[in-house]
Amino acid sequence: MTKASQAANRKTTIDPNEAAHFGALAADWWDPKGSSAMLHKLNPVRLGFIRRQIDMHFGCDETSMKPLAGKAALDVGCGAGLLCEPLARLGAAVTGVDAAAENIAAAMAHAAQSGLVIDYRAGELAAQKLDQFDLVTSMEVIEHVTDPAAFVGELTARLKPDGLMILSTPNRTTASKLFLVEAAERLGQVPRGTHDWDKFLTPEELTALLTDAGLEVVAMEGIAFSPLSGLHLSSNKALDYILAARFQ
Repeated sequence: MTKASQAANRKTTIDPNEAAHFGALAADWWDPKGSSAMLHKLNPVRLGFIRRQIDMHFGCDETSMKPLAGKAALDVGCGAGLLCEPLARLGAAVTGVDAAAENIAAAMAHAAQSGLVIDYRAGELAAQKLDQFDLVTSMEVIEHVTDPAAFVGELTARLKPDGLMILSTPNRTTASKLFLVEAAERLGQVPRGTHDWDKFLTPEELTALLTDAGLEVVAMEGIAFSPLSGLHLSSNKALDYILAARFQ
């Protein structure tokens, strides 16, 4: 058994307060003008990075409509399925895991309406009887768990040896405290209580956790905001960043 799988079997990483907070938003998750409006704006930016990394890692034709055909994808902290559904449309057999049962219920209902078959699970990732996956994703989740190192271990244990992992998370900077926590929550762009700035990870800290788990970061970009461009991929990682990793 690998160190990563041992960690996954030992550790629980769900914070019950965080699960309750996001579970309370479940009914509103798919409303682009509701409490999850920022996620709807963020999702296309993430998908641009994810698609490019998929094409590069798996040698896919960038014009293919189904680059993940024949591949299995796992999204951890999937919420109501905002990323799971696009991954399914890209051809993957998708599994989504979330801490909040309310989110999984909303995800299942929306997938059924969309005519998509997605395997949704509620609870700890370590408790799920899952095989390994070609693609493992987790968007804006690691800053909400109780033990980031154990969480990375759980993700790594479910990644195939030739697989690709993609993570995104806010950076712990003065700018993120001002704009993501203070301004965004006070202006209602993000529900109050969503972020704990002290739990944000810098790129260096997250890279170190991935290295300790046997992974190497192969790409990293910032997710920035400007009045003209809105949210967009950038070299500026002061607010948020997204990265791709694989086994060393």
